[in-house]
Amino acid sequence: MTIKLNQIRDNLGARKKKKLLGRGIGSGLGKTSGRGGKGQTARSGVALNGFEGGQNPIYRRLPKRGFVNIHAQKMFELTFDKINVLIKTQKIDPSKPIDREVLISTRVMKKWYEGISLISTGKLDQKINLEITRASASAKEAVEKLGGSIKFA
Repeated sequence: MTIKLNQIRDNLGARKKKKLLGRGIGSGLGKTSGRGGKGQTARSGVALNGFEGGQNPIYRRLPKRGFVNIHAQKMFELTFDKINVLIKTQKIDPSKPIDREVLISTRVMKKWYEGISLISTGKLDQKINLEITRASASAKEAVEKLGGSIKFA
């Protein structure tokens, strides 16, 4: 079956007409345009988010919990699994030290990370030399067991 130009149509529901407001009582949205009667909410520029009619709002009734440490560094989590994949795909050379610049250039890590944290997820296949910010005790032990080294920068 061939398609003719006069048979091309949008899918049903692909285009939806905008609601016309204030166009007479018969439209269902005439006079007040669906905003109800007079008052604050009938006007433009209303900000009633969280307002509960003078009652103490829920965000003031419930206690606050915890805090956000503004000095916390955003760390990139480097795992043994990630390192193994990078070596197998030949994105990094295990004989050279693996540091921030190497991980950014191979597009494994984004620039905005402030440091690299080594975590012992998985099993390390071969000897590597790392220049990182911090490492878990088990990760450090696993790297040194294979004869690799960790230099903290």
